[in-house]
Amino acid sequence: MHGRRDLPQLKSSLLECDVIIVNYNAGDLLAKCILSLRPQLKGSIIIVDNASADNSLYLAECIVPAGALQIIRNVKNVGFAAACNIGIHAASAKFLLFLNPDSTLEQDALHHMFVALHSADDIGMVGGMLCNTNGTEQPGGRRVFPTPRRAFMRAFGFSHLSKFFPKMFSDFLMHKEPLPKEPVAVEAISGACMLVKREAITDVGLWDEGYFLHCEDLDWCMRFQQSGYKVMFVPGAKVVHLWGACSRDRPIFVEWNKHCGMIRFYKKFFRDQYSGMLWWLVIIGVWLRFSVVVIYYIGRRICRALGLIHG
Repeated sequence: MHGRRDLPQLKSSLLECDVIIVNYNAGDLLAKCILSLRPQLKGSIIIVDNASADNSLYLAECIVPAGALQIIRNVKNVGFAAACNIGIHAASAKFLLFLNPDSTLEQDALHHMFVALHSADDIGMVGGMLCNTNGTEQPGGRRVFPTPRRAFMRAFGFSHLSKFFPKMFSDFLMHKEPLPKEPVAVEAISGACMLVKREAITDVGLWDEGYFLHCEDLDWCMRFQQSGYKVMFVPGAKVVHLWGACSRDRPIFVEWNKHCGMIRFYKKFFRDQYSGMLWWLVIIGVWLRFSVVVIYYIGRRICRALGLIHG
């Protein structure tokens, strides 16, 4: 175990980092994200754009002085993980902040994350508390790994029984648990906000580009822990996250990639624990859940077209 560092000696110069934002049609949310960053940042902002067709890049360029913003324009949507890796290669700082364009940092959020990241040598990445606009904590900012059993319990509603039988019906999301007062080690944080040491990335490796969208952050957290690095949740670093704002117009596409990501994640890290027929039940369960979700979204579209529901 590495010793705790002398936190009072943490200088403002250590707040220097490069920010990597993967953008896809984020509209004015991207500009708002950058505006929240600039007062707290001493480093470069790198936008990796996945072939956006809106005005998000233009709006970002309007608010940032020339030379302070680097934009990498992909000719097609290469996915989140691949875009993050492009950003890593373009960055030069020792610390990298991966931030979704639909997120804004509250005051001193970056400082709180830096303090936590420097509190021990074996901490590889930290994440802030993802909040709704009303200040309540969102799911996903702190969690345990969604094993096939835990995912099944949540997907089919059995996780609601966890208050009575916590071991049998435990959920993998932790946002309903009491909020810790200090940074704590968790199994996984969200890719919407990750502050990472470059030296840890060198040890662990880049994002797995086999994921297109969703579950790549779980994969990275798992590999960080397998390499001996801690992942920390920092409750004092508040990040307002407009959950799904950049993907609500294509829900079935998002769900398809999410479920493909689940299969890849389970195959990489849990295949040996689920052999034979049990493994096939896991696969069937994932695609059964996908089918239910697709039916739900199609039903909503039909109801909107008939004027039965609005929004």
